[in-house]
Amino acid sequence: MEDTNPYGALTDVPEVLVGQAQRVGDGWLTGVTVVVPPPGTLGAVDVRGGGPGTHETDALAPGTLVDTVDAVTLTGGSAFGLVASAGVQRWCEERGRGVRVGPDTVVPVVPAAVVFDLGKGGDPGKRPDAELGYAAAAAASAGPVQTGCVGAGTGASFSLPALKGGVGTASIRLEGGIVVAALVVANAYGSPCAPASGSLLAANLVEDEALRPRTPDPRDLARAVPAGEPGSGTAPAGGPLNTTLAVVATNARLSHSQTHRMATAGHDGIARAIRPAHTLVDGDAVFGLATGQIDPALGALGSWPGAAEIGGIAAVQAAAADAVSLAVVDAILAATSVRTPAIELRSYLDRHPSARPIGYPRPRH
Repeated sequence: MEDTNPYGALTDVPEVLVGQAQRVGDGWLTGVTVVVPPPGTLGAVDVRGGGPGTHETDALAPGTLVDTVDAVTLTGGSAFGLVASAGVQRWCEERGRGVRVGPDTVVPVVPAAVVFDLGKGGDPGKRPDAELGYAAAAAASAGPVQTGCVGAGTGASFSLPALKGGVGTASIRLEGGIVVAALVVANAYGSPCAPASGSLLAANLVEDEALRPRTPDPRDLARAVPAGEPGSGTAPAGGPLNTTLAVVATNARLSHSQTHRMATAGHDGIARAIRPAHTLVDGDAVFGLATGQIDPALGALGSWPGAAEIGGIAAVQAAAADAVSLAVVDAILAATSVRTPAIELRSYLDRHPSARPIGYPRPRH
């Protein structure tokens, strides 16, 4: 996991908090990641995968009674892990966060989505519960976001090829003080690598050369990992059942429908970084959060009335896609190899050590 975020972080959006909790060992390899935005934040979601596991996402549809979100829960455990959102909801209720339905009663709006990691720790019955969700929410802070094999990314992996996945984050700063940031749980059926070279598909989106993943040396793959050692690359338990999740947040002032379009644009970021994406065995979902602190009128696309605002919204949507792609890159670079009774998964940088960017910090094991 990392203590710094070389590509930026979701918490670069003012007042957005991230908390994570995980359980590892004795059959466990799973966790929960929680995003807590400031009160009044608009929320939306776009689900593209063929095998989603979600909770309370219908409440985020346009035209529903409430369009704000109190927290977003990303969790392992497949559909069983959705119970983690109950712990997050309890944490919010204790702090008076939610829709007020009586003098002393609030109902927190806590949508959730899951990744498939059942059995990767060795025991399919060990998955996130309400207490783990509560612990993740209680850990929420505005500081650096831990990345790699933490939170909902603890048991994350790629199927093509078998690689360790994890949590990654990134942010993009636009004119006028607007920030667009993403947090991703990379756990995909598809591959983040070009098949011939092993290069990361989204590496070209990293503008800073010192942080850009390099083209791997072909000799990397010749350095075999002995059977039985961490990272020898056995297929993940449960077969090719996956899901990539993302939360995209901005401090721009958007409408509910514009927040939904931002979430939709986030899927472009997944598709640029992972191929194939949104398959039948993925439950890919992107949540959008707009805190509404800054007007998005960043510059004109033309001379007609309202062009500046339209241009600003388009810039936010474009940045959402880029931030998600960069967060996927971060997740891959921050991941570390893992060995359990069920799996042996090699991280990308253990597989291709020559691809490490010269300015990217080494994971702390």
